[in-house]
Order: sequence, then C-alpha cells, then structure tokens
Amino acid sequence: MNKEKLRIAEIFASVQGEGTWLGMPSTFVRVSGCNLRCSWCDTPYASWRPEGPHMLVDEIVAQVESYGLRHVVLTGGEPMLFDGIATLAQSLRENGHYLTVETAGTVFRELPCDLMSISPKLGNSKPEGEWAIRHEKTRLDLEPLRKLVGHYPYQLKFVVNPEEGDRDLREIDEILARLPRRAEAVFLMPEGTDSETLRRRARIIVGWCIPRGWRIAPRLHIDLFGNERGT
Repeated sequence: MNKEKLRIAEIFASVQGEGTWLGMPSTFVRVSGCNLRCSWCDTPYASWRPEGPHMLVDEIVAQVESYGLRHVVLTGGEPMLFDGIATLAQSLRENGHYLTVETAGTVFRELPCDLMSISPKLGNSKPEGEWAIRHEKTRLDLEPLRKLVGHYPYQLKFVVNPEEGDRDLREIDEILARLPRRAEAVFLMPEGTDSETLRRRARIIVGWCIPRGWRIAPRLHIDLFGNERGT
C-alpha cells in the first residue's frame, strides 16, 4: 500500500461547471490547503480555513472509483503544492482516467495531466488583513506559469469583475503579452456566486472577448445548484 497522504476537503461526483469540459460528468477531488487567500474565494474550507481528513492515496483512488466516471478533476485549494498529488494522478491515470488539474499557476511539477486548467490570480483577488502582502507577492509568478503553459495541454481562466472598469482587462493583456498562448485557450469568468450577478457581468465581458478571440466561462454549477458544497 502506498503510504502517501493528502488532506482532502471533499470528493464528489457532479458536472464540470467551467471551461473546456463544461457539462462533463466528473469526479472532483478537492485537496485542502492553499498558498493564496483570494478575497472572493468560494472554497474557504480548502484555503482560508483548510479542513478535511488526511487520506492515503489508495483510499482516495478507491473513493473515486466508486463513482464510476472516467473524468476526474484534481482541484483545491492548490493541489500542485503537495508531493502526493503526482502519486494520485499517476494512480488515476493507470486506472484509465482522464485528468484535469485546477491550479492558480504558481507551482510547477511533473504529473500525468490531460488538461491543466490554470487560473492566474489578478489584483482583484487581494484580501484585506494579515494575508494581503503575502498573497500579493505570491499570486502571480511568470516562471512556473510559462512552464505549465509550455508543458501541458492547458486553458487559462481569469476571474474578472467588469463592473469595476477595465482594470482586470488591462492586467490580463499585460500577462498574456508575456506568455506563449492561444487565444481560444483563454477564458474570462465573471466573479460571483449567484446566477444573476454572473449573467449581468458576463454580458459586459462579451465586449472584451469578441475582439480578442477569447472565450467566456460560465459557471454552470452555480446555475444548476447555487453556491453549494459538493456540486
């Protein structure tokens, strides 16, 4: 038995709510622990207040297999922080799973991955309080970001609030100018945790995406289930 462990906030089956594989039935493994503290984080139980048991990799794999789905999403928190994530990914790949890894792009490591879903954090994510300086220094590191984009099949998802002007758009343009990228792999996702806010902001984002060839990332799980855990 493999002795490596990961702290797991939740494992559940749902549909992918964001990005390229929107609507795909998937098993989600949410690793608890993060190096960032986004002000608008919608999974504080995996970042601001990490929770969940420490599980052996073999135990995680067994629970994933119980759902019987091919697609698996390794998410967080920040799954790329932890050595055990590579072992977990390898075990799932050996069992025939298609793997998406969701990351903020601040850490590079080698692991099996069919889609690296990278969500670089913009200035709009800066929290107040004692975490503000550390978060701001850590949230964007172009070296691992370039390596991830160059090494894996990828998508880039940026969380934006267009109701605060074009600050987010200008920051995204600046970041992308320093990365190799494909326009169709860039997604803008409105910040929000209710359907009305998401639709209102998405309508504004359309005007940002069309001239650049970017894509809009709705949050299907919010429309279907609301802002609920395990969805």
